[in-house]
Amino acid sequence: MLDLAFVRNNLDLVETKLRSRSGDHATLLVDFTTVDSERRAAITQLETLQAERNKLTAEIQALRKSGADASGLMDATRDLKSRSEALEKSAAAADERLRELMQTLPNLPHDSVPLGKSEHDNVVVKTVGEPTTFDFPAKPHWEIGESLGILDFERAAKISGSRFTIHFAQGARLERALANFMLDLHTKKHGYTEVLPPTMVNSRSLFGTGQLPKFAEDLFHCDDKGAHEPGTYQENDHWLIPTAEVPVTNIFRDETLDDASLPISFCAYTSCFRSEAGSYGKDVRGLIRQHQFQKVELVKFCRPQDSEAEHEKLTEHAEAVLETLGLPYRRMLLCTGDMGFSSAKTFDLEVWLPGQGLYREISSCSNFEAFQARRANIKYRAPGAKKPEFLHTLNGSGLAVGRTYLAILENYQRADGTVRIPDALISYMDGETIISKQSGAWIAKGVSSKGGA
Repeated sequence: MLDLAFVRNNLDLVETKLRSRSGDHATLLVDFTTVDSERRAAITQLETLQAERNKLTAEIQALRKSGADASGLMDATRDLKSRSEALEKSAAAADERLRELMQTLPNLPHDSVPLGKSEHDNVVVKTVGEPTTFDFPAKPHWEIGESLGILDFERAAKISGSRFTIHFAQGARLERALANFMLDLHTKKHGYTEVLPPTMVNSRSLFGTGQLPKFAEDLFHCDDKGAHEPGTYQENDHWLIPTAEVPVTNIFRDETLDDASLPISFCAYTSCFRSEAGSYGKDVRGLIRQHQFQKVELVKFCRPQDSEAEHEKLTEHAEAVLETLGLPYRRMLLCTGDMGFSSAKTFDLEVWLPGQGLYREISSCSNFEAFQARRANIKYRAPGAKKPEFLHTLNGSGLAVGRTYLAILENYQRADGTVRIPDALISYMDGETIISKQSGAWIAKGVSSKGGA
């Protein structure tokens, strides 16, 4: 959330920056100005009436002391009280409306973010590795996985509906190997502390990281038997997490950290759940856009003056996964019109997928500056400071396990239909070097009879 005083005192700057983002935020600022003016007018009138009441009270006391009749002034005082109460309600209503408006305003883009309206205006920062090519027709991962018997989309749909997958045999092992590899890399080499957080969170947690109220339709809400009231941010209702960013960032909600503890770097492996609202017809094949998937998430808490450097480190740590696995990728700097709601600056990492002939996002690394910290009330106290201030939060996928999995299938596929296991994962696969059909052949279509005996 943006700072109310900053918005009030820098309306032109805020409007310019918000106009560069997608969405009609200028209208919200017009509403902000109107409501803020109403609030200020109510407070000014309230202060004037309070001064009049104080003056009349003094006069009433003087009249009573002299034995004179003060009934007329007392009637006037009662009238002022009634008018004051109405103004108090008006100011309180304006305060609530301002709070609601502030919750809907996205973060301001960092000055280094390029202007643009869509993904087509994003900037390629660097490209690492040449796109993989083969001397045979490259297949997409869903064809590879199904032919090897390690991915089953049809049976998953029977169990749970569309956009779910079952992993079998070496495929399930590969998913687990990737997660363990990523966790080991980030904890042993990059210095992150591993966290295993809950995968269900309350409304306050989602508000703190910016998913609520704006993105409620993208989330899965649990039936808590009436515990949740729309528009409120409670402690006793539950949602499935869309990313480990939510529970991990909220570890320090409503806390003030010691300066000496910063920066703090966490990594967490969790399942993630997204409704994919608005994505009908997009990426209907394969693992790209699933309702349930796994991620290793990187989250940082740092001093404001360090967040740009920490953002670069975090992005490099995510890149290290791709480089160690030998996967070609590129780093993109997102333009103002393509950034997420809470982000001030975002780098996307896009991995090359030869089976589809394109680069696909596999990690999004963002600096939120104080936006999330203000919503979640996370502060730190600098040495010698009279009062604490909001710290900066950052996060990024390090990486999305399912998308790394499919990138391996497509980049390491072989002409005979098998898939070579990257060298970095062989020890995590018990020394196996090839994913072959034998490991999952028993689930091939037609092996079992539908309906049972």
